[in-house]
Amino acid sequence: MKDRDKMQGCPPEAGFTAKSARFFRNADFSRTQNFSFSIFFIPLIGILSLILLVFFLSDTPLKTLYFFFIGPFTNLFSFGNMLNACVPLIFGALAVIIAMKAGNLNLGGEGQIYLSAFITLITALHLSKLGALGAFIAVIIGSLCAGVLAAFSGFCKAKWNTSELITTFLLSCAVIPIVNYLVTVPFLDPQTSLISTKKIAENMRLTMILKPSNLNTSVFIALIFVFIIHFFIYKTKMGYELRMTGFNEMFSRYGGINTKLNTVIALGFSGILYGLAGSISVIGTHYAVIKEFSAGLGWSGLTVALIACFSPAAVIPCAFFLAWINAGARIAMQNTGITFEVAYIVHSVIFFLSTSLLIKDTVTRNILNKRKR
Repeated sequence: MKDRDKMQGCPPEAGFTAKSARFFRNADFSRTQNFSFSIFFIPLIGILSLILLVFFLSDTPLKTLYFFFIGPFTNLFSFGNMLNACVPLIFGALAVIIAMKAGNLNLGGEGQIYLSAFITLITALHLSKLGALGAFIAVIIGSLCAGVLAAFSGFCKAKWNTSELITTFLLSCAVIPIVNYLVTVPFLDPQTSLISTKKIAENMRLTMILKPSNLNTSVFIALIFVFIIHFFIYKTKMGYELRMTGFNEMFSRYGGINTKLNTVIALGFSGILYGLAGSISVIGTHYAVIKEFSAGLGWSGLTVALIACFSPAAVIPCAFFLAWINAGARIAMQNTGITFEVAYIVHSVIFFLSTSLLIKDTVTRNILNKRKR
């Protein structure tokens, strides 16, 4: 009976029985339930919490709600800026997803975005005569630098089993003050009212779409990368190996997958995607590096990935939802007595609910692994 229960094609050392297969199917069903709850009900709960907060804190709740929900759609400037704010959120969420698929969590997004933006700017200033080609080269170099920074954390985990949560976060904390110094002292532009560097040449900037907003062609680049990452994760051999490594590292080793190499690759790709968020912000939106412009982007990208339940295809609506909340809070703050911190409270509610689902899924997976043994 025991031999008959064992699934064909699996090594006996893995202990992969028909009973284990049933647990895998149950885990898949659980993730499907989590996806439905995360996509539909978590945003709804976030909106309901927002409405309650407005009625509790605002003297003119109906007016405030109007600016919150309708304000971003009333003119091209607000609508375009809201869509433009989706771009770094999409790249940040994709960065989290590709790391999580391999069982890793990259918490160094803000530092990686900041470093990539600065490297992109410096490269673009030196290659201004090349125009669009120079901008492309600058984006590649900046993104690769962020990828190397994240891949180093993957190497430390593969070599010495250090926690990537700690190393990515600490490296980010170390990079941010270094870039701050470079922005505020040697590369500060004295002719601007902001604490920022000099701007890149006009021939290196992305094309604007909805003037006078900041929306540019980077939104199409972000959409293309959503499909690229989806295809990479679910349609390629390397993507399959990353997913298997994240789902069950021990079983992946029995199957001949180099899990340590996949850890480095996953975090490297994650850093590159975070880096693209910073690089494209330079050539598409800010044209310079503004001091600490990446603050909060790493956590916002993580929030989008959590709402999307780590599905690349669901990143687009989830990023739009979060950008809509932020844009509405900003417009409501400008026209009523409410403060922008209301948006942060909504973010916290969404983050709490999403991480609860992640913890539940992790506990289910641990129980599954114990029963396999």
